[in-house]
Amino acid sequence: MNQYERLQKCLSCVRERVSFEPDTALVLGSGLGDYADTVKTEAVLEYSDIEGFPVSTVAGHKGRFVFGYIGDVKVVIMQGRVHYYEGYPITDVVLPIRLMKLMGAETLILTNAAGGINANFTAGDFMLITDHISNFAPNPLIGENFEELGTRFPDMSEIYNKELCNTVKLTAKELEIKLHEGVYLQTTGPSFESPAEIKMFRTFGADAVGMSTACEAIAANHCGFKICGISFIANLACGMTDNPLTHAEVMEAADNSAPLFKKLIRAVAEKL
Repeated sequence: MNQYERLQKCLSCVRERVSFEPDTALVLGSGLGDYADTVKTEAVLEYSDIEGFPVSTVAGHKGRFVFGYIGDVKVVIMQGRVHYYEGYPITDVVLPIRLMKLMGAETLILTNAAGGINANFTAGDFMLITDHISNFAPNPLIGENFEELGTRFPDMSEIYNKELCNTVKLTAKELEIKLHEGVYLQTTGPSFESPAEIKMFRTFGADAVGMSTACEAIAANHCGFKICGISFIANLACGMTDNPLTHAEVMEAADNSAPLFKKLIRAVAEKL
């Protein structure tokens, strides 16, 4: 079974259980998953109930789709994503993104918890992703291309839609939420980066680093999504402080900033 046939099988499995057709898709990063509990829910579908679907194994990622409304906007929310470092092939990592497109969603909001590389960032800040660097993780488009999803050689000059990015910026300004702009760099993980690697990433032009998102954005762009991305700066990257990095620190920072995050995402989703 090829990847497109597998996608169709997953879609059939979803349709058997959920008739809801979303307009917008939202991926919730580490520590941010509780936001899904605040929406007007129409249906919930565990990843484990979808035949052939990869399952999240990381703390803070519940591993389910939540279907419902943010205001009047019909959304499907990934309450927990799949990461390459969990041992899945990169095509499995982006399968959920492609599936949400086949469900009917046209707009994608990607979120993540990231380490701040830019010296102007502090833990608890938010960053609008204006571009990304994905060279340190496998490209999800390697292998057979399926024209039903997108072209063999997709353009990547504007992965993050300028109109959507402007909406996020205006919304943050209205809510008086500090929002940086910058370039996100994806590594494979699961180890945090070394101080020397952070120095290298800074010279490359990266402002924040994490273990997800860029590969998802590539696949989403390939299949025609309009995309915007927001990083939650959970900590300063390795070498920028004397403290060792831990996943618990990321989760704690996300919990502390959850009210602002929920406020921003809700307002952005309603406008999109």
